[in-house]
Amino acid sequence: MSTGVVVSEDVSFAFNEFKLQRGDYKLRYFVFMIKDKKTIVIEKQGERTKTYEDFCEDLPENDCRYGLIDLEFETDDGRPTSKLVFISWNPDTASVRPKMLYSGSKEALKSALAGVGIHINATDHSELDLETAVLPVVKKFA
Repeated sequence: MSTGVVVSEDVSFAFNEFKLQRGDYKLRYFVFMIKDKKTIVIEKQGERTKTYEDFCEDLPENDCRYGLIDLEFETDDGRPTSKLVFISWNPDTASVRPKMLYSGSKEALKSALAGVGIHINATDHSELDLETAVLPVVKKFA
């Protein structure tokens, strides 16, 4: 379902710099929002020193967002590694209209974030739990 929402050019530029960890984009994560029901823009960014917990705290309790995080973890055989993870935050407590808008616009952002192979949909905080929900998915790609 297409909603007509487009991705800001700033998002594409920031993502390409973020992938390479260049310039001002040596960051841990981005939080994206849909502005004026038309454009996906960067709402927040987390410095490299921030953690996954900081990322989760930057997601609003009762509104939808998208997130992209450079998640560092250890593989099952003990190797340190990192993966880019796209998270669609669509909480059950959000209003119906934003939930539909964010669900229908997700593909536009995913196509702008070329090369991100791990996508997680979360509707409550239990689905954001690092140990029980996120790492098991991420480790399949490590």
